[in-house]
Amino acid sequence: MKKALGLSFIFLFITIQVFSQSKTLDKVAAVVGSAVILQSDVEQQYAQYLAKGNKEDETVRCYIIQQLLTQKLLSQQAVIDSITVTDEDVDDNLDRRMRAFISQAGGQERLEKFLNRSLLQYKEEIRADVQEQLVADKMQRKITEKVAVTPAEVKRFFEAIPKDSLPYFNTEVEVGEIVVYPKLNKTEKEVFHDKAESLRLRIKAGEDFATLAKLYSQDPGSAPDGGDLGFFDRTVMAKDFTAMAFKLKAGEMSPVFETEFGFHILQVLERRGEQVNARHILIRMEPTNASLARAKAHIDSIYQDVVDKKIPFSTAASLLSDENETKYNGGMMLNAENVQSRTTYIPTDKLDPQVFLTIDTMKVGTYSRPQLFTNPQGKQGYRFLYLKSKTDPHRASLEQDLPKLKDAAFEDKVNRTVSEWFEKRRKTTYIKIDPEYQNCETLKIWTKQAD
Repeated sequence: MKKALGLSFIFLFITIQVFSQSKTLDKVAAVVGSAVILQSDVEQQYAQYLAKGNKEDETVRCYIIQQLLTQKLLSQQAVIDSITVTDEDVDDNLDRRMRAFISQAGGQERLEKFLNRSLLQYKEEIRADVQEQLVADKMQRKITEKVAVTPAEVKRFFEAIPKDSLPYFNTEVEVGEIVVYPKLNKTEKEVFHDKAESLRLRIKAGEDFATLAKLYSQDPGSAPDGGDLGFFDRTVMAKDFTAMAFKLKAGEMSPVFETEFGFHILQVLERRGEQVNARHILIRMEPTNASLARAKAHIDSIYQDVVDKKIPFSTAASLLSDENETKYNGGMMLNAENVQSRTTYIPTDKLDPQVFLTIDTMKVGTYSRPQLFTNPQGKQGYRFLYLKSKTDPHRASLEQDLPKLKDAAFEDKVNRTVSEWFEKRRKTTYIKIDPEYQNCETLKIWTKQAD
């Protein structure tokens, strides 16, 4: 884990170094309409390509220029069509990027050290580029907003695929779950509250916060650093945690307070505008035997009502399940590798191993008995599973794979719509590409129009 983090930071450093040098690299790589693409723009994105662990490949620069030409063309049309994005949209996007960079770098201070500038300065420097990307994305969505596919178009799309090129699908299943996590009563919570309170009193008496955090905090992400969370804004942490952090002044320590993760002691180290640097000690609440027994009795009752058809599975999941990731989808798990389409069809080799072992011997339409399990965050609870459907390995067919083929046909039509739009715009737009890139295969359509 530490090795992977180190490599990510090295690649991030490469990207930052290129960005820092961008103002000295002023060669014009391409011109499209009234916009100029600098060589530094290309090198910055190439560094980001390397940052993902890819090997050196000169053709990638060709694809980057093509992408930048596309972005410029879209953003120029957006001006004509009065398409804009709000400052809030740009700020949200910038904040997400900065959180990713901070995570890779191992903290805001380390990131700012390598940037040789404050995070606020860096955000302002890249703000215009981010805004242009968002405007271009919005313009492309407008171009395709009325695209839809009919059943006849899906059928034609499928029939146009050569029979020996039809995709092969492995076994796929639709799996639902209802989860109940143990809930501690007031008396059971007091044990963990008192443990946190005793640590708070020791700090007040003069003991070192960081030392106690290293020894007793149950937050694996911050405990090794003495509980230090670095700088964060109001969008990063849990709601109750954020409210406490921004309520305190620099140097102040909170009383013991509760969030979904357990009991905390929090101390603000520094305030910087709309960001705060804080450290904390977390005492997690472990389920007691009594709370586990209550959870088991509750889920057994739900299970029996579902099996006896007193309540539909989807209704029971929506009203009674404690797992937020699935309860709002009627209890059904989503394919994590195809989140955008929100498909519930999951290849069995992509299932959680615990789930696969449970449903492997089940019949379609049946439910597993409630079992104790541990979720990816280490939280114990009880759940039972529902096997809604199962398809055997097969070549794609209209009968079995209509939803997937509809998605593929829709994507194909979107791509064709965008391509047709670009063909028209390229013919009426001034385009000039540096001779260094004239031999790029992906840019020949652009250079042909320029000639």
